[in-house]
Amino acid sequence: IRNAEALERMEKVDTLVIDKTGTLTEGRPTLTGIVTANGHAEDELLRLAAGVERASEHPLALAIVAAATERGMPIPDVKDFDSPIGRGALGTVESHAVVLGSSHFLAAQHIDTTELDDRASTLRGDGATVIYIGTDGKLAGLFSIADPIKATTPAALDALRGAGIRIVMLTLSLIHI
Repeated sequence: IRNAEALERMEKVDTLVIDKTGTLTEGRPTLTGIVTANGHAEDELLRLAAGVERASEHPLALAIVAAATERGMPIPDVKDFDSPIGRGALGTVESHAVVLGSSHFLAAQHIDTTELDDRASTLRGDGATVIYIGTDGKLAGLFSIADPIKATTPAALDALRGAGIRIVMLTLSLIHI
Protein backbone atom coordinates (compact mmCIF):
# COMPACT_ATOMS: atom_id res chain seq x y z
CA ILE A 1 0.00 0.00 0.00
CA ARG A 2 1.64 3.15 -1.21
CA ASN A 3 -0.65 5.88 0.11
CA ALA A 4 -3.66 6.67 2.32
CA GLU A 5 -6.07 6.68 -0.63
CA ALA A 6 -5.15 3.07 -1.47
CA LEU A 7 -5.69 2.10 2.16
CA GLU A 8 -9.12 3.76 2.16
CA ARG A 9 -10.08 1.93 -1.05
CA MET A 10 -8.97 -1.39 0.46
CA GLU A 11 -11.73 -0.99 3.05
CA LYS A 12 -14.29 -1.41 0.24
CA VAL A 13 -12.66 -4.53 -1.23
CA ASP A 14 -14.64 -7.75 -0.77
CA THR A 15 -12.83 -9.96 -3.29
CA LEU A 16 -9.14 -10.43 -3.94
CA VAL A 17 -8.08 -12.06 -7.22
CA ILE A 18 -4.58 -13.52 -7.05
CA ASP A 19 -2.22 -15.48 -9.25
CA LYS A 20 -0.82 -18.66 -7.69
CA THR A 21 2.73 -18.75 -9.01
CA GLY A 22 5.05 -16.64 -6.93
CA THR A 23 2.16 -15.19 -4.93
CA LEU A 24 0.93 -18.18 -2.99
CA THR A 25 3.84 -20.38 -3.96
CA GLU A 26 7.60 -20.03 -3.88
CA GLY A 27 7.77 -19.65 -7.66
CA ARG A 28 10.26 -22.53 -7.94
CA PRO A 29 8.72 -25.69 -9.38
CA THR A 30 10.18 -28.86 -7.86
CA LEU A 31 10.12 -32.48 -8.98
CA THR A 32 7.83 -34.28 -6.52
CA GLY A 33 7.61 -37.73 -8.05
CA ILE A 34 8.47 -40.13 -10.84
CA VAL A 35 6.13 -42.88 -12.00
CA THR A 36 7.69 -45.52 -14.23
CA ALA A 37 6.20 -47.74 -16.91
CA ASN A 38 7.32 -50.67 -19.03
CA GLY A 39 10.20 -51.74 -16.79
CA HIS A 40 12.08 -48.43 -16.70
CA ALA A 41 13.94 -47.32 -13.57
CA GLU A 42 13.37 -43.89 -12.00
CA ASP A 43 17.03 -42.89 -12.22
CA GLU A 44 17.19 -43.87 -15.89
CA LEU A 45 14.15 -41.73 -16.72
CA LEU A 46 15.42 -38.78 -14.73
CA ARG A 47 18.84 -38.93 -16.38
CA LEU A 48 17.39 -39.16 -19.92
CA ALA A 49 14.85 -36.41 -19.21
CA ALA A 50 17.51 -34.13 -17.73
CA GLY A 51 19.60 -34.66 -20.85
CA VAL A 52 16.80 -33.27 -23.00
CA GLU A 53 15.57 -30.63 -20.55
CA ARG A 54 19.01 -29.15 -19.95
CA ALA A 55 18.66 -27.57 -23.40
CA SER A 56 15.39 -25.88 -22.36
CA GLU A 57 14.82 -22.75 -20.30
CA HIS A 58 11.27 -23.65 -19.21
CA PRO A 59 10.76 -23.63 -15.39
CA LEU A 60 9.41 -27.20 -15.45
CA ALA A 61 12.45 -28.34 -17.40
CA LEU A 62 14.69 -26.65 -14.86
CA ALA A 63 12.95 -28.62 -12.08
CA ILE A 64 13.89 -31.90 -13.77
CA VAL A 65 17.50 -30.81 -14.31
CA ALA A 66 17.75 -29.61 -10.70
CA ALA A 67 16.46 -32.97 -9.41
CA ALA A 68 19.07 -34.87 -11.43
CA THR A 69 21.80 -32.51 -10.24
CA GLU A 70 20.69 -32.89 -6.60
CA ARG A 71 20.96 -36.68 -6.97
CA GLY A 72 24.50 -36.27 -8.31
CA MET A 73 23.65 -37.70 -11.71
CA PRO A 74 25.84 -36.94 -14.70
CA ILE A 75 23.58 -35.30 -17.27
CA PRO A 76 24.11 -36.66 -20.78
CA ASP A 77 24.19 -34.52 -23.89
CA VAL A 78 21.21 -34.22 -26.21
CA LYS A 79 21.24 -34.26 -30.00
CA ASP A 80 18.49 -33.08 -32.35
CA PHE A 81 16.81 -31.09 -29.56
CA ASP A 82 13.48 -29.47 -30.37
CA SER A 83 11.00 -27.73 -28.13
CA PRO A 84 7.78 -26.73 -29.88
CA ILE A 85 6.47 -23.82 -27.82
CA GLY A 86 3.94 -24.90 -25.20
CA ARG A 87 3.97 -28.55 -26.25
CA GLY A 88 7.04 -30.31 -24.84
CA ALA A 89 10.57 -31.23 -25.79
CA LEU A 90 12.31 -34.00 -27.64
CA GLY A 91 15.78 -35.11 -28.59
CA THR A 92 18.17 -38.00 -28.79
CA VAL A 93 20.04 -38.94 -25.63
CA GLU A 94 22.52 -41.82 -25.66
CA SER A 95 20.90 -43.14 -28.86
CA HIS A 96 17.41 -43.08 -27.27
CA ALA A 97 14.65 -40.99 -28.82
CA VAL A 98 13.25 -39.11 -25.80
CA VAL A 99 9.94 -37.22 -25.83
CA LEU A 100 8.65 -35.13 -22.92
CA GLY A 101 5.33 -33.32 -22.65
CA SER A 102 1.58 -33.65 -22.37
CA SER A 103 -0.40 -36.71 -23.39
CA HIS A 104 -1.43 -34.78 -26.53
CA PHE A 105 2.19 -34.12 -27.45
CA LEU A 106 3.17 -37.74 -26.90
CA ALA A 107 0.15 -38.88 -28.93
CA ALA A 108 1.36 -36.67 -31.79
CA GLN A 109 4.62 -38.64 -31.54
CA HIS A 110 2.59 -41.91 -31.70
CA ILE A 111 3.12 -42.74 -28.01
CA ASP A 112 0.07 -43.97 -26.08
CA THR A 113 -0.14 -42.64 -22.49
CA THR A 114 -3.34 -44.47 -21.52
CA GLU A 115 -1.51 -46.74 -19.06
CA LEU A 116 -0.64 -43.76 -16.81
CA ASP A 117 -3.54 -41.39 -17.51
CA ASP A 118 -5.44 -42.27 -14.31
CA ARG A 119 -2.32 -41.76 -12.20
CA ALA A 120 -1.69 -38.46 -13.99
CA SER A 121 -5.25 -37.31 -13.20
CA THR A 122 -4.73 -38.12 -9.51
CA LEU A 123 -1.48 -36.16 -9.43
CA ARG A 124 -3.10 -33.19 -11.15
CA GLY A 125 -5.92 -33.34 -8.59
CA ASP A 126 -3.26 -32.99 -5.90
CA GLY A 127 -1.99 -29.81 -7.60
CA ALA A 128 0.94 -31.21 -9.57
CA THR A 129 1.83 -30.62 -13.18
CA VAL A 130 2.41 -33.85 -15.08
CA ILE A 131 5.02 -34.36 -17.79
CA TYR A 132 4.97 -37.67 -19.61
CA ILE A 133 8.16 -39.23 -20.93
CA GLY A 134 8.45 -41.61 -23.84
CA THR A 135 11.59 -43.36 -25.01
CA ASP A 136 12.13 -45.06 -28.33
CA GLY A 137 8.46 -44.73 -29.29
CA LYS A 138 6.97 -46.15 -26.06
CA LEU A 139 5.65 -44.70 -22.83
CA ALA A 140 8.36 -44.78 -20.17
CA GLY A 141 6.73 -42.89 -17.29
CA LEU A 142 5.79 -39.50 -15.99
CA PHE A 143 7.10 -36.78 -13.74
CA SER A 144 5.05 -34.80 -11.25
CA ILE A 145 6.18 -31.26 -10.57
CA ALA A 146 4.73 -28.87 -8.03
CA ASP A 147 5.49 -25.37 -6.83
CA PRO A 148 5.73 -25.46 -3.00
CA ILE A 149 3.34 -23.20 -1.11
CA LYS A 150 5.05 -20.39 0.81
CA ALA A 151 5.15 -20.95 4.57
CA THR A 152 3.34 -17.63 5.09
CA THR A 153 0.47 -18.39 2.67
CA PRO A 154 -1.96 -20.24 5.00
CA ALA A 155 -1.82 -17.53 7.69
CA ALA A 156 -2.19 -14.73 5.12
CA LEU A 157 -5.21 -16.41 3.50
CA ASP A 158 -6.79 -17.04 6.92
CA ALA A 159 -6.30 -13.36 7.86
CA LEU A 160 -7.89 -12.18 4.61
CA ARG A 161 -10.84 -14.56 5.02
CA GLY A 162 -11.17 -13.42 8.64
CA ALA A 163 -11.48 -9.85 7.37
CA GLY A 164 -14.39 -10.98 5.17
CA ILE A 165 -12.46 -10.96 1.89
CA ARG A 166 -13.30 -13.61 -0.67
CA ILE A 167 -10.20 -15.01 -2.38
CA VAL A 168 -10.20 -16.11 -6.01
CA MET A 169 -7.20 -17.75 -7.61
CA LEU A 170 -6.83 -16.86 -11.27
CA THR A 171 -4.64 -19.21 -13.25
CA LEU A 172 -4.06 -19.84 -16.92
CA SER A 173 -3.88 -23.35 -18.30
CA LEU A 174 -3.01 -23.75 -21.93
CA ILE A 175 -4.21 -26.92 -23.52
CA HIS A 176 -3.20 -27.63 -27.07
CA ILE A 177 -5.75 -29.73 -28.92
